[in-house]
Amino acid sequence: MQVNKFDDNWKKQWFGAGLFYEGSEQVEVDVFKKLEKRKVLSTVEKAGLLSKAEELGFTLSSIEKLGLFSKAEELGLLSLLEKSASFSPAALASAALPILVAAILTIVVIPDDSAGLVAAQAVLAGAFGLTAVGLFVGSVVLDGLQEAD
Repeated sequence: MQVNKFDDNWKKQWFGAGLFYEGSEQVEVDVFKKLEKRKVLSTVEKAGLLSKAEELGFTLSSIEKLGLFSKAEELGLLSLLEKSASFSPAALASAALPILVAAILTIVVIPDDSAGLVAAQAVLAGAFGLTAVGLFVGSVVLDGLQEAD
């Protein structure tokens, strides 16, 4: 939910219309309860994703041997997940647009004169494009997690 704030010291100046302050309420989201409510684990089970992962050599024992759970714990990834769950989905979707524009500009601005420039163009545009898509998909997922019960 957006909250508009009033600033007594605001005045219009020559360089633009001024700044309007907007903040957002802190949304408390319990990611694990939301995942439980949406029955994510049973959906994974019904889809057979675990057996497919096992066929590819990705098992719980291989995760254990690699120490991925303890590494995630050391890096604070679970608390990061909890904190990022309260981030605004609209802000993520809004951030995707300029990055998508940067991907398009990369293709338009970098010339196609040599193989090196074409490779640079492809790498940069691909990175920008994937980031934009990731932000947009993340905003949709986050919006689903923050839905009112």
